[in-house]
Amino acid sequence: MATAGTKTTGTAATATEAALGTRDRLVRTASRLMQRGGYENTPVKQLVREAEATLGSLYHFFPGGKQELAVAAIHFGDEEFAGLLRIGLAAHPDPAQAVEGVAVLLAQALEASDWRDGCPVTATALETIGRLPELQAACATAFANWQHLVAAKLLASGCPEPDARDLAMTVINTLEGAEMTSQVTRSRTPLLVAGRHLARLVASYGTASYGP
Repeated sequence: MATAGTKTTGTAATATEAALGTRDRLVRTASRLMQRGGYENTPVKQLVREAEATLGSLYHFFPGGKQELAVAAIHFGDEEFAGLLRIGLAAHPDPAQAVEGVAVLLAQALEASDWRDGCPVTATALETIGRLPELQAACATAFANWQHLVAAKLLASGCPEPDARDLAMTVINTLEGAEMTSQVTRSRTPLLVAGRHLARLVASYGTASYGP
C-alpha cells in the first residue's frame, strides 16, 4: 500500500520507483510483487528488471540475496499499511467510527488497485509457514505492529488494556479476512460490512464497560 493511504499502481508505480535510489527501488518493487504473488512467485530476474537494477546491485545491497531483500520488503509493506491505519484511526476521535473509517479506506485503496493490492504480507506469510523463519517472523511482526496501532487508539479512549488488546486483534484479523474476500469478489462490500460490524463491536465495549 502506498504511504499516504493510497495505492500506487501501473505506470505511476514505475515512475515512482525510477525516481528512487537502487536499493529503495529493489525494496519497493519486491514489496509490490510479493504483495500480489507472494515470495515464491516473485522471480529474481523479474524483480531486478522491474526495479531497473542488476543482479550485482541486488547482492551488493542484500548479500543474503532474495530472502534478505524479501525481509526488507515485508518491513516496507508493514510500514505502508501502518501509515494507512494511522490515517484512518486519526480521522475520527471515536474509535468505533475510526475502525469503520479504516475499512472504508481499505476498500477504496483496493478498488483503486483494480483489486490486486491487498495485505502487503498475507501471500508471503501463508507460503513461508514452517519453511522460511526469517520471513515468517517479519510477517508476524507486521501483524503485531498493526494490532498495536489499533490497541493504542482504544487505550486512548479509555478502554482497559486487556479489552483493547483483544479488540485490536479482532479488528486486524477481521479486516484481513474481509480484504481477501473483497479481492476475490472484486467488491467493496465485504470490507464495508466488516467495518460496520467492527464499529458496533467496539462501540458495545465502550458503552458496557467504560462509557459515560
